[in-house]
Amino acid sequence: MELTALLIFAISQIGTPGPANMTLMATGAAYGLRPALPFVAGVVLGKQLLIWPIGFGIMGLLSDQPTVMLVLKWASLFYICWLAWRIAGLRLGARDMSARKPGFLAGLAVHPLNPKAWGMIVGAFSFFVAPETPVFAATLQIALVLMGVQLVLHPLWTLGGAWLAQRVAGSRYERLLMFSLAGLTIASVIFVLFL
Repeated sequence: MELTALLIFAISQIGTPGPANMTLMATGAAYGLRPALPFVAGVVLGKQLLIWPIGFGIMGLLSDQPTVMLVLKWASLFYICWLAWRIAGLRLGARDMSARKPGFLAGLAVHPLNPKAWGMIVGAFSFFVAPETPVFAATLQIALVLMGVQLVLHPLWTLGGAWLAQRVAGSRYERLLMFSLAGLTIASVIFVLFL
């Protein structure tokens, strides 16, 4: 397993806008970091609900059918490029949220319902795991790398939500920011695919 490339991939995927980060940003804008921490913890742990079953199912399949890895790699590439295109079109702004702040269980459901998370995890297994890698070791490494990056970046998205929404939303810099993030997303996938 190429851990450096996996880490770069994880940072680019977890650090770019998507359903989870937009929700974290909106929650931070509405409530601040400290009241949103149970929600943030739920979002972080919710990805683990996907990683382990995907890891054991996909790794078993890839051990028996190596061509499936190639198909998954290209499918993930196209999906992530599609997400980057969507990121480029996103616009920031305050989200209308109820007076009751979302808690741990609401955060736990974010990634299982997030197609970007599914694509990211499948991409991590198809891009960074050699077919002969033991299933448990590969799944554990991916789980730890993704969780470590989430523990750093998800609170930053939450904390920066109010700041970013107030300063960039609706300005001429908003479009530049979103195009830059989309470009970084595509660059990370190309980096992994062709190295």
